[in-house]
This record gives sequence, C-alpha cells and structure tokens, in this order.
Amino acid sequence: MTPPDRPADRYGSDVLARDPHPARPRSAERTAERGLVVEDVETGWTGAVVAVEKRGGLHVVVLEDARGRTRAFPLGPGFWIDGQPVRLVAPKGPAAPAAPTRTASGSVAVRTAARTARASRILVEGRHDAELVERVWGDDLRVEGVVVELLEGVDDLAAAVRDFRPGPGRRLGVLVDHLVPGSKESRIVAQVRHPHVLVVGHPFVDVWQAVRPQRLGWQRWPEIPRGTSWKHGILAALGWPHATQADVAHGWKRILGTVRDYTDLEPALLGRVEELVDFVTADAADA
Repeated sequence: MTPPDRPADRYGSDVLARDPHPARPRSAERTAERGLVVEDVETGWTGAVVAVEKRGGLHVVVLEDARGRTRAFPLGPGFWIDGQPVRLVAPKGPAAPAAPTRTASGSVAVRTAARTARASRILVEGRHDAELVERVWGDDLRVEGVVVELLEGVDDLAAAVRDFRPGPGRRLGVLVDHLVPGSKESRIVAQVRHPHVLVVGHPFVDVWQAVRPQRLGWQRWPEIPRGTSWKHGILAALGWPHATQADVAHGWKRILGTVRDYTDLEPALLGRVEELVDFVTADAADA
C-alpha cells in the first residue's frame, strides 16, 4: 500500500546526516580603508572609515555616520559589509605614517621650515577666529611666514589700521564677523580704505557658525531667541554646560575639536580666508 502524502522532512530521513543549525559564515578579511562603509554588529552603528588609530595599545577603527558623528571600535571581527560578516584589519604600510600630501586647508603639503615672518599681517576679531584659522590654515601660514593677530573687536578697526602703518611690502588683511549690508560692521569697514589693506567678512553672527552644523549632529544652526546670549544659547541647545564663561570656552574647544579640515567649514568663510592669504602673500609685488 502506498503511504499517504506527507510534508517533506526538513531535516531528511537521517537526523544525523544534516546539522539543523549550520555553522555561521566565516568572516572575510577586509582592509579598513578610508571611505569603506561598515556596520558594527553589536551596536548597529553604521559609518564610513575615517581613520585607523592606536589608543592605549589597542588598534581601533573610527567610523563616521551620516550625521557626521564619529565613534571608535576595536579592529577585528564583528562588522558587516552588505550583510556579510567581515574582519577589519589595519591598512598595510610602513611602520611610520606617511607624511600628509595635503594640509588641512587642502593645499599641497610643503616640507620646509617655517619662513621668517613677513611684515604683512592678518587681523581677526577674536581668539576663537584665530584658533579656527590656525587649525585649518596654520601649516600654510607658517610656510608663507604670515602671522595672525587679534583685533579684539571691530570698533577700533580704523585705529588698528593707522597703528599698523600699511604700505609697500607691509599689507594688512582683516577678517570681520557678521559683515552684511546695513550692519554696524559694514559702516565701520566703509571708513577704512587703503591700497595695502583688504577687509573681508563672513555673514555669520559668530565664527562658530562657520563650522558645518552636521559636525554637531544638526542640519542647521538653531535660532537663538533675541535677548539670549548667542553662544550660551547654542551650548544650551547642545545640552552642554553654559552658565559661565569657562563653560563657553570649553564648549568652543569641543566644537573646534570636530573640525578636521577645510571640508568641515562653510564656503562663506573658506573663500574669505583664502582671499586674505593671497592678498598678504602678494606683498612682493609692492617692493
């Protein structure tokens, strides 16, 4: 008699002939190259490789997610690429890291000692402006021998220009915050005219805004209510301490720390600083 039809046995007729729990696929080895997008299995964090570093004797891979946030994970197994398990390994190369071919500003890196300072200078309004310029353009400025000095506010710009005594071979470039039509700053700048002085500005309320907001997890910088200190309001929006000036200083250090190179700054600042550098380094034409 023919036995009645029955569902197929998913394990076969011999339960020992097939393992119902097949082995997990083995991780393929992949080099943690910059730009490679991976997912950490344990946390679900997905991001592109931006660096491989050694921290406390442990090699880690730094991943940047779509919002610009970064997080470090130990190199090795525990990652996915396109749904497949991988084991990340450090890029092969010489023991000593190769010298960068580009500076933070995107310029070709030049291996040379810093040049003796020129007579020409660049003035910026405050310490935060100076620190941001140094972080991105510092290498370029040292090669060119350009010194950045503090103006400490734009109100005394005319006096600062007179004291500098600009002339042939002694150019002065000035970077002004919030230089927009009709502003107090625009009226002050209009009073300063000299063939060896170039004053440019950016439209931001504060140079903090020149940092792309994505570096802080925002799509745009928040609007701070009128009557509230802008910097304190920004730190409050970030959930960071903001009660004292020490809090403001520490908050700026954290913001500055998110800036890796020129790609983390807004074009409205990039173009103005490059313009100033070109102007003050063209002083040889005055001689």
